[in-house]
Amino acid sequence: MKCRHCLIEFHDYWNVSQPFLRDKEGHFILLHTTCPACDRLHVAYSRQQGNLQAIPKVFLYPRAVSREPLDRAVPPEFASDYVEACNVLDISPKASAALSRRIMQHVLRECAKVKAPNLDQEIQKVLDGNMVPGHIAESLDAVRTIGNFAAHPIKSTSSGEVVDVEPGEAEWNLDTVEALFDFYFVQPAKTKAKRDALNKKLTDAGKPALK
Repeated sequence: MKCRHCLIEFHDYWNVSQPFLRDKEGHFILLHTTCPACDRLHVAYSRQQGNLQAIPKVFLYPRAVSREPLDRAVPPEFASDYVEACNVLDISPKASAALSRRIMQHVLRECAKVKAPNLDQEIQKVLDGNMVPGHIAESLDAVRTIGNFAAHPIKSTSSGEVVDVEPGEAEWNLDTVEALFDFYFVQPAKTKAKRDALNKKLTDAGKPALK
């Protein structure tokens, strides 16, 4: 997992704080851990029935997911869903993963110009066509592997459907969306800005601009 304060990855090891709270559905336990990189605290709770954990950790502090702000080059039609996927990650990983899959499908259809009946096949077209750098190709392939599209075809055929997710799947999906944003929107915008600045210098010097 990534630290919610500094965004550096660290081992997902939690200490159990006393006392336990309980109701008729089981025990509620308070968990805490400290990031070894920034030395800041994370606090969460979980509910247990007997020795079996019934619900995943729900973060109490920091409440919001700390992710790097999106570059302005990312169009609002993509950015709004991404922000929502980040905001609900802690409350509902299922909803966050569904939003992320929808964003991925939207990006691949609009930018890679792939069209297939489902996200699984669209990812395969992108991989087969070598349309993205290797590190993004690996991330997209992992989206299918972690999500186990073969066993849960609804994740592939209805990319926005809210269904069960594997541990870490929602976070991985967000990371992959960020990588796609960087490749299709952020880096081209930076290159264009540099080119425009160079052309201005050339024009000011009385030289022809780059074509």
